[in-house]
Amino acid sequence: MSQYERKVGTVSRGIRCPIIRQGDDLAKIVSDSVLEAAACEGFELHDRDVISLTESIVARAQGNYASVNDIATDVRNKLGGGTVGVIFPILSRNRFAICLRGIAKGAKKVVLMLSYPSDEVGNELVSLDKIDAAGVNPYSDVLSLEKYRELFGVNKHEFTGIDYVDYYADIVRQSGAEVEIIFANQAKAILDYANCVLTCDIHTRARTKRILKASGAKIVCGLDDILNQSVNGSGCNETYGLLGSNKSTEDSIKLFPRECKELVLDIQKRILDATGKHVEVMVYGDGAFKDPKGKIWELADPVVSPAFTDGLIGTPNELKLKYLADNDYKNLSGEELKKAISESIKSKQDNLVGNMASQGTTPRQLTDLIGSLCDLTSGSGDKGTPVVLVQGYFDNYTS
Repeated sequence: MSQYERKVGTVSRGIRCPIIRQGDDLAKIVSDSVLEAAACEGFELHDRDVISLTESIVARAQGNYASVNDIATDVRNKLGGGTVGVIFPILSRNRFAICLRGIAKGAKKVVLMLSYPSDEVGNELVSLDKIDAAGVNPYSDVLSLEKYRELFGVNKHEFTGIDYVDYYADIVRQSGAEVEIIFANQAKAILDYANCVLTCDIHTRARTKRILKASGAKIVCGLDDILNQSVNGSGCNETYGLLGSNKSTEDSIKLFPRECKELVLDIQKRILDATGKHVEVMVYGDGAFKDPKGKIWELADPVVSPAFTDGLIGTPNELKLKYLADNDYKNLSGEELKKAISESIKSKQDNLVGNMASQGTTPRQLTDLIGSLCDLTSGSGDKGTPVVLVQGYFDNYTS
């Protein structure tokens, strides 16, 4: 074994940056911050390193904000301003509560239809054990608020301590609209209460819209159809509308960043000019992973990465080392085993789909995998590292 053999594989570093404000030259700030960190900490950049920046600082630099009143105006214009069925929202103070304020201000009555026993990303309204004990079929049964309370009482969220049923009802009333709450999992159930429908699911929205239109709904919009154009000079997102938005203040939201491919290409070029290294760059939001205790799937954004350089297109193409060690080379050990596995890696095909030696190697999109790593590295609180540098991700056992 050579004394120069590398002993470290993938490394993920949070990079501290200045606080980003609207109008800042984000490409310069990110590039300078990475280069300064490398000089300060004594590491070098390499080809195929990945510089990732959180969607939040991109949207802030873009000034992509809107007010509750902007949401209300768009909802009123697109859904008529009367009774609006609002279906399948996630249970979130940060993600949906402020959107609900705007929606309610744009309607006379909101019929809020909540999925149960949990929302789309796993926030629980009632446990499956309680559902079983009550003899309820969540696929087919539609529950009124009274029936829900009779069967299940008050159920507070495990992490926030909030009864989202009351919380959302209060938001609607305080915003000046009448509210009715029902619980159902079939989209067309809302049509017994309202024929103008705003569907608020994220990853299943296309199917929900299709079902509602086929079932005779008069107007169908998704959150991606609200603020997909500017209202009175507001921010917007042409592709995702309100999806991916976060609470900014009590009266405003920060939207998901708008088109930012030019930004990642600009950062890539700045690093190339400064170092001669060809790095990859991506913008990331929520990681695509599930919390095993709370059963919450973290992906409340419409995608993990809204923009990335072309070197991040595709999925990993990896062999499973333990499969090779336990099967193909089970009679080898030591340097002989290492050499055999190394040769297998060096000679592997460009596409390992269907190869048993690649089973269990997580065939997810590179941007989803790296974005999840970056989301966990940067955190969502006060670490102050909205940029993450990932090195060695594309290395393998032979590197």
